[in-house]
Amino acid sequence: MSSEPRGRVPLRSLLFVPGSRTDWLPKAEAAGADAVILDLEDAVPDDGKAAALDAVTRAVDRATSRMRLFVRVNALDRAAGWQAADELRAVARPGLYGIVLPKVAHADDVRAADRMLAWCERHYGLPDGHFALVPLLETARGLREAYAIGRAADRVAHLGALTGPGGDVERAVGYRWSADGDETRDLRARVLLDARAADCPHPVAGLWTDIADLDGLRRFAGQNRALGYEGMAVIHPSHVPVVNEAFSPGPDELARCERLIAAVEEAQARGAGAVRFEGRMVDEAMAATARHTLAQRADM
Repeated sequence: MSSEPRGRVPLRSLLFVPGSRTDWLPKAEAAGADAVILDLEDAVPDDGKAAALDAVTRAVDRATSRMRLFVRVNALDRAAGWQAADELRAVARPGLYGIVLPKVAHADDVRAADRMLAWCERHYGLPDGHFALVPLLETARGLREAYAIGRAADRVAHLGALTGPGGDVERAVGYRWSADGDETRDLRARVLLDARAADCPHPVAGLWTDIADLDGLRRFAGQNRALGYEGMAVIHPSHVPVVNEAFSPGPDELARCERLIAAVEEAQARGAGAVRFEGRMVDEAMAATARHTLAQRADM
């Protein structure tokens, strides 16, 4: 598996939008979302899914903005597998950045989606790996199998743990959500380690469902960045600027990275492997991390 799939960049904010409300896409772009997830699963009632699929397909065909466009299809399970496959084939066309696949329980789900997306790439003359794939780990088995799921296809680039109050993950794991999120910190950290070990380059976390509590969102996003995540899925446009700021290195951090690199390179020119820098010992490993931060900022 390659460590950097084709065309993948860090995504700070991935905003969910109901597939039936593609008219909200300009609002998502105005909010500054790095990506939008048009949702054909939970956000659309059964009797509205056909119309929503048609609207989403037309939105993908019209996509021209810098905002990456995902579609969350329905689950590839035995009961609804053909529906999900039909949705995937309908939306996987030029203009789409990737597919969000819900309720992934094991690597076979990813391999099945990978084969379908490869067929769509060949059909449209797109390069191999053009479409990203985001498997949602919403079952205990899926969370337990995160490493194998991440290794199942090169196109899996944004794997992570999307915890939150209520919903599938809380029901599957049995935790009780609190405002500080401590009950899911270990879970998010373990899934992140699995994603990194599987060479999934830009893991994302989530969700914060309290629309009005921006301070809580800021704390939660900061916690996820501290763990090592590079972005979050969000549910409301007002959350996008908060999350973008949390996952963007600020001017002080960037300036410190530049000073650290300069100090290490100056020491290396003198034949020294390590140097005292602003009260700490630093060496090439720290300089490499600083260069990585600067390079990621350039991708945003």
